[in-house]
Amino acid sequence: MKNLNLVALPHFVSVENLRNDEVEALIKRAEYFKKGGAVARLTSPVYVTNMFFEDSSRTHTSFEMAERKLGLTVIPFDPAHSSVNKGETLYDTSLVMNALGIDLEVIRHSQNEYYEDLINLKQHQKLNIGVINAGDGSGQHPSQCMLDMMTIHEHFGHFKGLKVAIVGDITNSRVAKSDMELLTKLGAEVYFSGPECWYSEEFDQYGKHEELDKLIPKMDVMMLLRVQHERHSGDPNEKKFDAHRYHEKYGINHKRYEAMKKDAIIMHPGPINHDVELSGDLVESDKCMFVRQMENGVFMRMAMLEAVLRGRKLGGLE
Repeated sequence: MKNLNLVALPHFVSVENLRNDEVEALIKRAEYFKKGGAVARLTSPVYVTNMFFEDSSRTHTSFEMAERKLGLTVIPFDPAHSSVNKGETLYDTSLVMNALGIDLEVIRHSQNEYYEDLINLKQHQKLNIGVINAGDGSGQHPSQCMLDMMTIHEHFGHFKGLKVAIVGDITNSRVAKSDMELLTKLGAEVYFSGPECWYSEEFDQYGKHEELDKLIPKMDVMMLLRVQHERHSGDPNEKKFDAHRYHEKYGINHKRYEAMKKDAIIMHPGPINHDVELSGDLVESDKCMFVRQMENGVFMRMAMLEAVLRGRKLGGLE
């Protein structure tokens, strides 16, 4: 392990400032764990809590599995019965966790960039806790992004020149924003498709928006996004939404599946709306990486957590 290029970070809240060599090192580390590589032995206990203020099954369970595989002590946190319901701020909740001996907190929150108040402290504040972002509103989802990069790298062995289409509810997707940013940095060509009402011109800096059927035969990766109805309050397009019509126009059905390149893959962050973004009987097809993404998520989150352990010199790691 001493010869590996190991990443060390004080927090892991975004992919925005990751260097390409750090991304590559994290992927290699995750692949090492997946192949059964030994976990660094902790010489002192490390306590972590998972604070999920939005619903989650994959990310929450994946982080907990990663934490246990690394030998961390997981302290349960239930937001439904926490003092947040009494008006306690996220900062004060973190201050409580820190005072009780928690070293790391994995947080999912509806507020974009909630982590800024926890890592950019004011002069009078002394909070000392590592933050791993498990998703902030419609902002970033770094762990999903990194497991996506791992899955693409595992299949193709590189990123440069790959054509990747991100399809669906792009405006509301933190996965899309993280992935388009990192894929571009790594040398992939990004394209977009889906309803124009859920696309913003701000994404033009990363790629072009085109009709789905024009993209299908040219793409190496079809990255589908869940239609996030829970984020559409006040959106007039929500009232007109028709699942069958969406699937016909923007979903991957059998005809589009067969039109894909032989080595192309389908990805989806989950949960999948069957027969909306993807035909239900294609979820476990040869080209669909949905299950592999979930599997890879555990190993990539191990690599991410370890990077913060090293960055904060926790558990005796340097």
